[in-house]
Amino acid sequence: MFGLSLTGLITVVINAYTPSVIAQTPTPDTNSEVEEIESEVEEIEIIVIDEIWDQPVYAPFRREATVRDSTRPVYVINREQIEAQGARTVQEALKYLPGILSDGTGGGQLGSLSSQFIRGSNTPQVLILLDGRPINDVGFSGGFDLSEFTTDNIERIELLPGGGSTLYGSDALGGVINIITRSPSDQPEVTLRAAAGSFGLNEQAIQTRGRSDGIGWTVGYTRTEAENDFPFEIDRINLDDDRENADVLYNNLNLKLEGQLGDRNTLTFSTLYLTKDFGVAGGVPIPDSIGAFNNLTPEARQYTEEVLLDLTWQSKLGNSDDSLLTSRVYTDFLNYDFNNPDPNTSGTRDEVNRRSIGAQVQHNWQFAKNQTLTYGGDYRNTQSRNTTFSYSTNSSTVNYDGDISQGALFARYEVNFTPSFSVNLGVRQDFNSLVNGSFTSPSVGAKFALGDSTTLRANYARSFRAPQILNLEGLAAFSVEGNRDLKPERGSSFDIGIDQELGEIGLLRLTFFSNTISELINFRFGSPSTYENIGKVRTLGLEAALNVQLAPNLYAFTNYTLNDTEIVSDRNPDIEDNQLSFRDADSLNFGLAYETPG
Repeated sequence: MFGLSLTGLITVVINAYTPSVIAQTPTPDTNSEVEEIESEVEEIEIIVIDEIWDQPVYAPFRREATVRDSTRPVYVINREQIEAQGARTVQEALKYLPGILSDGTGGGQLGSLSSQFIRGSNTPQVLILLDGRPINDVGFSGGFDLSEFTTDNIERIELLPGGGSTLYGSDALGGVINIITRSPSDQPEVTLRAAAGSFGLNEQAIQTRGRSDGIGWTVGYTRTEAENDFPFEIDRINLDDDRENADVLYNNLNLKLEGQLGDRNTLTFSTLYLTKDFGVAGGVPIPDSIGAFNNLTPEARQYTEEVLLDLTWQSKLGNSDDSLLTSRVYTDFLNYDFNNPDPNTSGTRDEVNRRSIGAQVQHNWQFAKNQTLTYGGDYRNTQSRNTTFSYSTNSSTVNYDGDISQGALFARYEVNFTPSFSVNLGVRQDFNSLVNGSFTSPSVGAKFALGDSTTLRANYARSFRAPQILNLEGLAAFSVEGNRDLKPERGSSFDIGIDQELGEIGLLRLTFFSNTISELINFRFGSPSTYENIGKVRTLGLEAALNVQLAPNLYAFTNYTLNDTEIVSDRNPDIEDNQLSFRDADSLNFGLAYETPG
């Protein structure tokens, strides 16, 4: 599907410093030097291969490195690409990356609930990280709605398909998405942005960054609004109308303060305040004149409020840069309200209050020129309470009120045997407050360069997803019992790929993968209804990414993702060998980019 968006856009960048280069009238003795400099500026071109290989990434290593260093296929959309594509949310920014289906099943308009389908996994089976720490909701939905994140404060987004529990623990069955927020800039700057467009789009944003006297800051506010009153037609019943009650309003605030404590220590405090007020359109209004019942869209609304707090201390040990100790404490608060105020039928109001607190300690140590060790421990406790108010009975019911504690020890060892051959080994032991919650997650990866332009890579990992509080406690208002004997979902992820440089003009990356998930947690209807472990699914597929230079400063990309999913076993044998809904889709996208000389 192709689309075109016409939007009035105003962007102003104010750099509050004196430029380092000042134009001067050249003397006769310097004319030749100036002409040579101008000639060099005109010939500046982006080298596609270097731009991709040298992109910084964190997710495959749990430390800063580059795409070139990874045995895993990792895809990045950076700040410049986000702005060029006009992506307003993280959900939109992921749309042009291979390996993921991000549009979801709730509609494509701004504000609609996101979904993350990676290698046959669903949204709760994909781990979402914020600057390297988990933000998945293990209390209620299991995933994280990426449509809540506007992009003005985002530096880059990393997509790591395949199992990631060795470094990050639960929920990384299909892959990991790491959202990196913007850091203070070396020179003070202020960015203002405003936009207006079709379907009631109205945006305003301000961001300021800088450093002064050892203190760095990033502060910003984004307000985004859209009516989403797009037209639709149903020819069969001669209905021509506009969508109603699908509007959305974002108010997002971000703050990051970074202090240099001498030459070897850095203390960083960051907070995000995210709100989304979203109209839930419901069904299409059918006129009574055609003989059908009047199914008017209810005035249902969903309001989400998130507060994400983080305090991180980094210390360089010894006298060089080969040893980095990172300690972090964080806490998240979520208030979720879904209100369907229809007193004549089954109108309800659901509220979720969730609190999560966690800590991370890790040491990145390059103890030899060709060997690196990353090890540490994680802890996270999540408490969640869900209530349902019924308008018909004028009463409230507590569905669940519980908590889960998760702790782990992990290690990853990487060795470069030769400049062309490297291997990494990892293992993680998770401990959970659940009876069956503990899990061991090993991984292994290797990369071998056949020459200057061809590299082979292979990876294997085991991953898991612990049950949610919802699965354990049930839903009392809907006569659903919890099951505290649930086992974690288990995944095995394997991929093998080739990276082929196309001379100096392009790069082709191909990855064949196999992803298996067993002990699936499924809802079982009955008296009473409950949750149980059943089944196994397997996905075979291909991820392809091609970047080429068509002409000086003109570039093209195309990505293709093939998913072949299969239900290997299930409680109902009649559905075995069937494909998974939504997750079996393939995707193809491509684009062009032009960079001005210099």
